[in-house]
Amino acid sequence: MDIQALRDAHPEHWNKAAAIRALTLDAVAAANSGHSGMPIGMADVATVLYEKHLKFDAAHPTWPDRDRFILSAGHGSMLLYALLYLTGDAQITLDEVKSFRQWGARTAGHPENFLADGIETTTGPLGQGIANSVGFAIAEEVLRARFSSKLMDHFTYVIAGDGCLMEGVSQEAIALAGRQKLRKLIVFWDDNNITIDGNVTLSDRTDQMQRFRASGWHVQQIDGHDPVEIDAAITAAQQTNRPSMIACKTHIALGHAAQDTSKGHGALTDPEQLAAAKAAYGCPAGAFEIPADVKAAWEAIGTRGAAERQAWDTRFAAASEGRQREFNRVFAGETPKRLSATIKALKKQVSEDQPKVATRKASEMALEVINPIMPETVGGSADLTGSNNTLTKDLGTFDETNRKGRYVYYGIREHGMASAMNGMALHGGVRPYGGTFMCFTDYARPAMRLAALMKVPTVFVMTHDSIGLGEDGPTHQPVEHLAISRATPNTMVFRPADAVETAEAWELALSAQSTPSVMALTRQGLPTVRTEHKTKNLSAQGAYVLAEAEGKRQAILMATGSEVSIALAARELLQAEGIGTRVVSMPCWELFEQQDDATRRKILPPGPVRVAIEAGVQMGWDRWLTGENGRPNKAAFVGMTGFGASAPAGELYEKFGITATAAKDAVKSLLGV
Repeated sequence: MDIQALRDAHPEHWNKAAAIRALTLDAVAAANSGHSGMPIGMADVATVLYEKHLKFDAAHPTWPDRDRFILSAGHGSMLLYALLYLTGDAQITLDEVKSFRQWGARTAGHPENFLADGIETTTGPLGQGIANSVGFAIAEEVLRARFSSKLMDHFTYVIAGDGCLMEGVSQEAIALAGRQKLRKLIVFWDDNNITIDGNVTLSDRTDQMQRFRASGWHVQQIDGHDPVEIDAAITAAQQTNRPSMIACKTHIALGHAAQDTSKGHGALTDPEQLAAAKAAYGCPAGAFEIPADVKAAWEAIGTRGAAERQAWDTRFAAASEGRQREFNRVFAGETPKRLSATIKALKKQVSEDQPKVATRKASEMALEVINPIMPETVGGSADLTGSNNTLTKDLGTFDETNRKGRYVYYGIREHGMASAMNGMALHGGVRPYGGTFMCFTDYARPAMRLAALMKVPTVFVMTHDSIGLGEDGPTHQPVEHLAISRATPNTMVFRPADAVETAEAWELALSAQSTPSVMALTRQGLPTVRTEHKTKNLSAQGAYVLAEAEGKRQAILMATGSEVSIALAARELLQAEGIGTRVVSMPCWELFEQQDDATRRKILPPGPVRVAIEAGVQMGWDRWLTGENGRPNKAAFVGMTGFGASAPAGELYEKFGITATAAKDAVKSLLGV
């Protein structure tokens, strides 16, 4: 590649792109770690995008109608940090760039959305960004249909690399976007033909352009270093009625000694090679030196969108007060004032009627009253709508013919669904929830973890939560999945015991601002255990006394979900033998952990023996069984120690010893009676 020819052909463009390259080299060298090659290779594409097309105002990075830019190839984070600094972002300063990858810096090794407003999503696990982008684009479509194009009309742009497109989740995302004709989604593929191990052909021979075409995308191929071609391709992509992929043929680590090699992927820190590359770019030799005229040109790009943002402000001010309030409410993630009263009314009805229903059905009952008063909810399922009970009447199907629809048929794409929901939550203005079987959290797991890391309140509806699903057998029976979900930081795992707790769980999940929720729901019918109506949301405490001991308290039975009714039955057996037994329902451990010591001691006091009952593995229960106050309790666990089996649910509970009699016997054994 003739660098001088590139410089001479488009000198103003080159100097701006060279600033990205120089900052990347200097920051990676200062950190002695990072990934230099991708930011250097894609600097031309990013420069044209920001200068000529991206709708944004650097002074207002959270403007709701800005274009979204997602760096799916998150290892190349210095591309994003350089763009933010150069355009005048107030949070990503030169000092932050100099502190790349250091403790306390906003410029983490991979972009983290909560560290700076200009970072739309957390990327690094390859494929997540492009999968998130589908959710961003869906949210834009839904909100444009709801609030009109005067308030919501923007593009989502993505830079994805070879690695992103090798990850399986990318196909789930590409296929979903193509099916939905998300015309406001534009992906730049950094086609540099290099991975860490070497040339892409070592491991892959996929014709990526044909792959995108097969999924219904508009596809173009360009020279990723020619600003004229880049500009024309973006313009063409904006005019198509399909999602668009622009294959950008680039040279990784352009102009550096490591150009077009696997070494170019990583940290390029050799001082002599760095100096030679910067000289080839025409950049000052000093570290982090950007010529004043170049910085001024970039800052002008950062203010280019100010007029459009001000025009949007004017349009917003012209909207009715009610429309403004509703727009602000949904983007603030606030629940409507009617939610609390609606949930209380449902709880009262359930306590009076005392239905025996599966908690997946109870979830549907809750959504039937929630969705009409929360028009921001967008539901869906990974091809298990009838089993997950996630569809309520009048939601309407979201597709290319009905952008007001609020239900997405994701197909058998658990990972893609979860990632897209995260994208919706990150976009703002919508509250996504989606369902599959609890066992298939395995497929959705990477996105569930990132929801927790990114602090977004995505709701993962996971039904068929135990051996209670019955005949489908151990391939579908989750035993370790509750423990896995509970082990994830910043995640609320709700396992409600009946329709009352399910309604409370939904209220809590939809009120969360920065924590995702996992709804672990049963296939089998459960009796109503909350037969006395309480206006207070008892599940908000995480655990509470459901039934008190009669006489001297000698035992405490703890349980969640379908096993709470078993605990109540065991209590009856024990009380009949004069053994005072308290039953504690624990629908959400994480909320219980947040209570103060006094509250936890009041519910789980030291002294009585403790038995936990749950149709899953014991992992995690020891904290509640043994006690937290330095006084170990006599304790036992009634649950699973291995995988399940194929048989009717009732027989499985008997065979695996998860019964009221087993719980009673465990208590008596601990008491020595």
